[in-house]
Amino acid sequence: MLMTVIIPAAASDGVVTVKSDYSVAETVARIKKHVLKKGIMFFGVIDQAKLGNKAGNDVRPSRLVMFGNPALGTTFITSNPEAGLDWPVRVLVYQIGDGTVYAAYSDFDWIAKRHGITDRQAQFKMATEVIQSVTSSVRKN
Repeated sequence: MLMTVIIPAAASDGVVTVKSDYSVAETVARIKKHVLKKGIMFFGVIDQAKLGNKAGNDVRPSRLVMFGNPALGTTFITSNPEAGLDWPVRVLVYQIGDGTVYAAYSDFDWIAKRHGITDRQAQFKMATEVIQSVTSSVRKN
């Protein structure tokens, strides 16, 4: 059975954090591969560290990965247009000072509450299952 290590977060912040067994680059590559294998649209990666370091800030490795299924994600927007703030799905892959790498994303139940969406429970459940599957790819079996 695959075990995912989730860092507890304050109940109100809505962030789920999964410890990766790989480097930032390999974690991003694994997420991208898993997303594409599932037939989900991959929108891209923003290398926040590269941008920050170029601007003169000392930023540890940090990349924002964006992907989504328009058929699923836009159903939330049809319920509340402001839900577009949380789509496409974003996973932040980052490294802390001791070299540990994490993948963090917004909890879909939290997103539903944030936008007052009460008529898309099945879709939010599906989105949760997808993001859990995608982030499980960063853990060794």
